[in-house]
Amino acid sequence: MRGGSRAGRLNEATKGVGRHLIVELFGCDDDLMKDASGLLNLLVEAAEQSGASIVGRYAERFGGGGGVSAIVVIKESHIAIHTWPEIKYASVDIFTCGEKADPWKAYEIIVSRLNPRDSSVFEIIRGVAVDRRVRFGVETYEKQAKRAE
Repeated sequence: MRGGSRAGRLNEATKGVGRHLIVELFGCDDDLMKDASGLLNLLVEAAEQSGASIVGRYAERFGGGGGVSAIVVIKESHIAIHTWPEIKYASVDIFTCGEKADPWKAYEIIVSRLNPRDSSVFEIIRGVAVDRRVRFGVETYEKQAKRAE
């Protein structure tokens, strides 16, 4: 890719450069989660249905439990999945820049096919300035008290 924004401009509705869905899927169909070709085809379908433009794709199946990592690179960013069939878990990452691709359409297709027992998803608006003092994680009461002093 050449320099500059992939999407060409900021998304005015969010004031960010893109939307990033972080998806946790539990209790998925473990046969599909071992199928590198099937998962790659699923990501391709999700990308196409979301309105994204595909520029590359790759999948790899691993030994042991036979988990798969697959990614579809799109002009707008990427859609990726990592599976752990032995625990029926999959993590999915859907990042789209600009206004052309809708990450939620990709999400719906992926979730409907993997048919998880339970799931969670959250959306991050990428490129939005935040207070850099905010930290995620767990702090002990003592550390919090010292910072307050």
